[in-house]
Amino acid sequence: MSSETSSPDVGLQTIPHPTEKPWVRYRGFLKDWGPVLVLILLCIFVGAINPNFFESRNFVRIATSATIVLLLAIGETFVIMLGSIDLSLEGITALSAVLVSMTVLNGRNSNDYGWLALFVALGAGGLMGFLNGFIHVRLRIPSFMSTLGMSFVCVGAATVLLSGEPVRVLDQNIRALALERFLDVPYMVWVALLTLALAYGIQRYTRLGRYMYGIGGGEDLLALSGVPVRRYKIMVFTVAGMFYGFAGLIAAAQLGMGNALIVQGKQFVAITAVVIGGTALSGGIGGVHKTLVGVLIVSVLSNGMVLMGISPYTQQAVQGILIVIAVALSLDRARLKIVK
Repeated sequence: MSSETSSPDVGLQTIPHPTEKPWVRYRGFLKDWGPVLVLILLCIFVGAINPNFFESRNFVRIATSATIVLLLAIGETFVIMLGSIDLSLEGITALSAVLVSMTVLNGRNSNDYGWLALFVALGAGGLMGFLNGFIHVRLRIPSFMSTLGMSFVCVGAATVLLSGEPVRVLDQNIRALALERFLDVPYMVWVALLTLALAYGIQRYTRLGRYMYGIGGGEDLLALSGVPVRRYKIMVFTVAGMFYGFAGLIAAAQLGMGNALIVQGKQFVAITAVVIGGTALSGGIGGVHKTLVGVLIVSVLSNGMVLMGISPYTQQAVQGILIVIAVALSLDRARLKIVK
């Protein structure tokens, strides 16, 4: 018997499946590395048009502008990995920023509690996030509705606390996060990277992180295995709220004030970054490491359009087109469903 007939695997290795298309074999590679390739090509394109893009001070400018978006996108990533959506991040961040501004040395009252403001921000964000999760899970209200309502509640509460006037932050230790630098990079950028590392640790090495993937990938199957799905969903919303609260602290430090519209417009940018980075809206796929790439893409694109003299209105249109394309490419039609 010849060697060709003695091994049944030879034919399977040499004859492709009749329904397999050439691009299928590269699909996994593009899903994993596509956003990185887009980021590299975008940098090359912008740098070719305006060489000032490659200056070190411009990179610092990009990193600084990306800091708050990254913090917001980290929390949003956790929620989207569940297959849900969080539209309260602007409201929670604004309320946290106002509370921080009124806790530290400020131009409104006699408070001067310094770094206690960090716990105020995390506590306020965590509480609002917990309410988001509780209302969504226990009352069975769709996440986009419950979180949108919470956003209005938080913005309203921040407005009432301020009586319509912003509060100046006079605490120099808090302001140093934005004003002081290490290796010519603001402290806030380094803090954001440390926060990203913490979020990755939660996602990669904790039970909460594993269950985020499990809930997004198949909530019903996870529940049948005995996992308290509802409890973990509320925990994820709570942790996301804490990231938003921390973003409020950084925003107050950067702008030197707290107001009810301190991160207005950042919600759309954060969600865009999460989706462009490769986290699927259907849940169970992605992570904060991918979100970092998405944030850089959005930030580089915005910076590049400024360098090219493109108007802000056109920039918003480009971002809108970008997120539509990203969503269309990220959705798995085989398991397509309404966002929970």
